Amino acid sequence: MTFFESLVALLALAIILLQISRRAAAPYPAMLAAAGVGLALIPGAPSIRLDPHTALALFIAPVLVDAAFDFPLDAIRRFWRPLVALVVIAVLLTTGAVAILGVAMAGLPVYAALALGAIVAPPDAAAATAVLSQVRMPRRSVMVLKGESLLNDASALLLFSAATAIHARGALDPPLVLQIGLAAPGGIVLGIVLAHVFGWLTPHVTGTLGGNLLEFVSSLGVWIIAERLKLSPILCLVAFGMAIARMTEATTPPRARIHSFAVWDTAVFLLNVLAFLLMGLQARTIVTAMPQARLIEALQFSACVVACVIVVRMAWLLVYNRVAARFRFARGNLEPATLRQGILIGWCGMRGLVTLATAFALPRDFPQRDLIVLAAFAVVLATLVIQGLSLAPLIRLLRLDGETDLKAELGATRAAMAEAALADLETARGPAANYWRYALQTRRVTEPSLDAIGPPPNLPFETWRCMGLAAMRRQRVALEALRRSHAIGPDAFLILQEELDFTEVALGDDAQRHIEED
Repeated sequence: MTFFESLVALLALAIILLQISRRAAAPYPAMLAAAGVGLALIPGAPSIRLDPHTALALFIAPVLVDAAFDFPLDAIRRFWRPLVALVVIAVLLTTGAVAILGVAMAGLPVYAALALGAIVAPPDAAAATAVLSQVRMPRRSVMVLKGESLLNDASALLLFSAATAIHARGALDPPLVLQIGLAAPGGIVLGIVLAHVFGWLTPHVTGTLGGNLLEFVSSLGVWIIAERLKLSPILCLVAFGMAIARMTEATTPPRARIHSFAVWDTAVFLLNVLAFLLMGLQARTIVTAMPQARLIEALQFSACVVACVIVVRMAWLLVYNRVAARFRFARGNLEPATLRQGILIGWCGMRGLVTLATAFALPRDFPQRDLIVLAAFAVVLATLVIQGLSLAPLIRLLRLDGETDLKAELGATRAAMAEAALADLETARGPAANYWRYALQTRRVTEPSLDAIGPPPNLPFETWRCMGLAAMRRQRVALEALRRSHAIGPDAFLILQEELDFTEVALGDDAQRHIEED
């Protein structure tokens, strides 16, 4: 089969597996990765090799920007203590434990063992986003996990870069130390600078199909520029995505935002599907490259690495959970997390494409490269299948399913927005004012759709529409004020923003409802 034919066949298989996953209530990354392994072992199955650098840029960059765009900067300020515990301490502990195991069991050089630890330490943004989208979890836990998935790759990849550079240079010299030290802050600064450049270009292409293409090109371009400058592409993209979200939020027309969100949702989902399926197909490349005796030893070592990765994360999260519950300095102003939430966060350690692609990026002459690659693949597959498939049952067992106040928060925020718009309509008179006054008063207690209400008969349409648009704008100002005062969370903000977008687009004229190239 040609590459194109293989890709079409894989997508067709993925569609079938996605339906099975949806009906079985199982996270699709685990099912796709396991299916990829099974497919790879079939004689005559397509062999599709992944170039590590291409895979990282193609599959990780859009996912990072998409996640960073929706992740509020205020959440980092609010949850910085648990994020440090996960992004820095958990990664360092896992790296150190795996490195000790690598030296003791496999006889790896210290720098090679550190490279293995850095490869398998960070849970993956794509895996976490894909799994979290299919289970219901406490909102605080989801925010912490999303923040971790955004930032933890940076600390692990810095360690990996140091290990490979030591291998290439033979020592940790001052220029290398300076390069590693500048990678993180330099990546953040570069991301913010590039966001301002992109923000200058955005108004010229907003509302066109070319504008959607520019969003993807800029994401991939930012990754490439950061890599070329030896800066952290992970932190660069996270800073880029967050900065763009703040810069364009107030100026993006609702129809353009609706269209952009739909395009990104579809594209990121497609990339996730391909990434996890192709990940499983790499099994043949890894297994067939080893002699039988060597393979058995490598599998035993890989099983130990898998156990080490899971146990270290779980142990540290439980320790931090209890320390934070007892001592305020470890949690700040946050309410102490329950032991059940600590268990859940500890179990959410799925590894994914970053781990596998980083392992494949090792130089060909790296000490025991085949062993490290196999161990990395074992960690990815085991965490996706074992933790991914057991996550939903664990949430139900811990009685955390549906533990969220989102519905109540949405109702209270809708009422506050309606009150703000009603205050502006207090002195207005006429059929249009009466209509919108009635619609907003109803919104305070129920959730009627605009289509269900419809404009009253014989109402001047332009008057009705203009007054409606003014009411939407006033509600949007009130919503933004509530977000800035931390009265609502990011999930509720996005849902209500989408509601206002759809209503505002419905009130616009026909020429404003389509995205097309002029």
